Amino acid sequence: MPMLIPDDVRAKAEIYTGDAAGQEKTRLMLAETELPSGLLPLKDIIECGYVEETGFVWLKQKKRVDHYFAKAGRHVSYATEVSAIAEKGRLKKISGVKAKEMLIWVNLHEICVDDPPTGKLHCKAIGGLSRSFPVEAFEATDALAVPVTGRLKKKTEKESTDKKDEKEEDSAEKPKEEAAEKPKGAAVAPAPAAVDEIGQKMKEMNTEAPVQAEAVAAKN
Repeated sequence: MPMLIPDDVRAKAEIYTGDAAGQEKTRLMLAETELPSGLLPLKDIIECGYVEETGFVWLKQKKRVDHYFAKAGRHVSYATEVSAIAEKGRLKKISGVKAKEMLIWVNLHEICVDDPPTGKLHCKAIGGLSRSFPVEAFEATDALAVPVTGRLKKKTEKESTDKKDEKEEDSAEKPKEEAAEKPKGAAVAPAPAAVDEIGQKMKEMNTEAPVQAEAVAAKN
């Protein structure tokens, strides 16, 4: 039966469509809840929704995915629709996730890590069955980066603003420092154009002096 998300829940949720956005938001959610990055290896995600107020998250993909976690030695099946309540170090009230135990599939209802961390991840099934595995067994092997959004993006923008303010302050202080270093009464070097003009006038004076001397001699 298809998962129906009530309109009031959708109104409070951040909703993303498409596989690229779905993969990024899934990784971000796992990173923020301090869970291993490969815990939800879904493919061809159609929709991803997250309600920050309650931690409710849902994911819809085109078809079921059966994934084998080699380091844990476990097969896990993800239905076309998966949902859970996400909180620090825990996914609870999970639906749409099954793990193979011996010859049967069991529904997982909770996945969590210890706080403080011990390097162990615990999978709990309906009926009381529980298994523990190394956290590293569920880390993603690909290099998909966690996006910088929301709170992290605001922090980055603030750092950029601070750096800009520092540069402006340095630019304002530099002329003051140069003025302070320059001693009072120091001679100011003439500009190149002024030097050329003075040189030209001196040449004209040197040329006029002999002419004036000849004129005086002839008059006497």
